[in-house]
Amino acid sequence: MNTDSELLFLHRFKTPAVRHLAWLCEAPQLVASPISFRPCEFLPSDYLTTLSHWDDHPKEAPVRLSAPTEKRLGHYFERLYEVMLNDLMGWEIVLKNQQIRTETKTLGELDFVLRNAVTGDLEHHEIAIKYYLGVPAADGPTLWYGPNARDRLDLKTNHMLSHQSQMTQRPETQRVLAELGIHDPVKPRIFMPGYLFYPNGDTAKLPDTVPDDHLTGKWRYAADLATEDSSRWVRLNKPHWIGPWSQIDTPDAKAARTTIQWVEAEGIPALFAEMVWRPELSCWVEKERWFVVPRDWPQSKR
Repeated sequence: MNTDSELLFLHRFKTPAVRHLAWLCEAPQLVASPISFRPCEFLPSDYLTTLSHWDDHPKEAPVRLSAPTEKRLGHYFERLYEVMLNDLMGWEIVLKNQQIRTETKTLGELDFVLRNAVTGDLEHHEIAIKYYLGVPAADGPTLWYGPNARDRLDLKTNHMLSHQSQMTQRPETQRVLAELGIHDPVKPRIFMPGYLFYPNGDTAKLPDTVPDDHLTGKWRYAADLATEDSSRWVRLNKPHWIGPWSQIDTPDAKAARTTIQWVEAEGIPALFAEMVWRPELSCWVEKERWFVVPRDWPQSKR
């Protein structure tokens, strides 16, 4: 998914949801673990043909693929994941978004419990799509923050591995599963694709849990971009944070500059794609991703 030819292939899908799903199917992850789930190991050999058919015949695509996009990126990502499991792989989804509670509090939620049609195993999948920006420290490791700096890669990785993925081992969960007639052992799996954004001009150290093939971008402070050429930058709005962006229209230099100024004024990070014209596709395509943040980030925790 990192090669130029692979990314260019994704731009040939006209339907955004199909393009996003195609990206998800082979996207590199941000956590390397023995329990990481790799869809490419289980997808049918003709899955790209199926995606191309859905792209050309939207009325024949799964209804969930054409439903209105949710406001939260995580909900949309979850819907794409369900289409991949159910409609591309043909796997049975036994449970989805099952809350686990005690009498007084909610312990967590099972994203998906499903039957692996290849191995026959019952599996519990916890999923997330994440974007983290590396902030080097002079006397310690690089900390990787989300645009909302309350989120951090090391904290999320630990939560996924030690809490979320282990929910089916809790007696409260086992009671819920038993009440639903589920008695088979459940194998944990995690799936967390996304991007790591490196500080432009600075070095950043990666946690040992991050695989080498992760997707990358760069980040800058809005205040440092006053004299930089952003004429070919385009702001990416959700859900188009997923997968590479392309467009027919020439990038609007004034709109990009206005958005950079808005980041500083409002104190809210924004994601941009730096575009390049590709004549073989007759459109502008994403060359590089940039996160632009206000001067008080990550201390602002927004």
